[in-house]
Amino acid sequence: MDQRVLNWGIFLLLCLTWGSSFILMKLGLDSFSPYQVASLRLISAGVALLPFFFRFIRQTPKGKLPVIILSGMLGNGIPAYLFCIAETRIDSSLAGMLNSFTPVFALLFGLLIFKAGATRRQLAGLAIGFVGVICLFLAKGITANQYWYYGLFIVLATACYGLNIVLVHHYLKGYTTLQLVSVSLFFMAMFALPVLLLSDFGAAFRTADRPWMSLGASVVLGVMGTGVASVLFYQLIRSAGAIFASMVTYGLPVVAIGWGLLAGEQVNVLQVLCLAGIMGGVYLVNRK
Repeated sequence: MDQRVLNWGIFLLLCLTWGSSFILMKLGLDSFSPYQVASLRLISAGVALLPFFFRFIRQTPKGKLPVIILSGMLGNGIPAYLFCIAETRIDSSLAGMLNSFTPVFALLFGLLIFKAGATRRQLAGLAIGFVGVICLFLAKGITANQYWYYGLFIVLATACYGLNIVLVHHYLKGYTTLQLVSVSLFFMAMFALPVLLLSDFGAAFRTADRPWMSLGASVVLGVMGTGVASVLFYQLIRSAGAIFASMVTYGLPVVAIGWGLLAGEQVNVLQVLCLAGIMGGVYLVNRK
């Protein structure tokens, strides 16, 4: 098979996988608490990447483990819980749209913490992205949902993602994505396990209407949305380059909106225009 065709296949699969994560969270929350869904996601992802963990842990210097664990907290652990908490009150489509703000935070933290240089175009993209998020809240949250502020949990999660990108760039160069993800997710699974066990996880199977469907959605979320997707993303970077791989950011919210519409969520034209504004800001931030 032609490598370009394979690259586009992986690209589309990543958009579908990551874009479906938000509706899978909603399905998991039908029967479980946000803390249980997030814990199941992290544990499932850690188990899925366990073979890679055993391979890479021997190659990882002990002095780097605290930084890798911190990267895991920022890149997977904390956001997993924040997203699930947010989706108890907001639509999965809105969560997918807000998630697209991550590259803007990466630039912002690079400027504030590491004094990285930025062009006027990137600063303009930063401003446009922030305006787009504010308008998105106005278009969806404040006017139609008294719990609009739960969307701020998503914004905080994207801030964690952005900070993690900067952290990895400055302190974890030389380590492959697969190495970092498999090692960090193992420790995230270890942290999530007691949270799940102490949450009376079995109660849902006695009282909920569709616990097995929610369990399946949460496990697929972890295995596919975090574990397998990370491996695919790593492969796409190697075969097509980081710039092409980063374009997944643009396809992900489209899939999230599609699933939201199928689930009966309301998505209006104004929201789509706000998303276009955020994407325009992200484009200005990332454009070489």
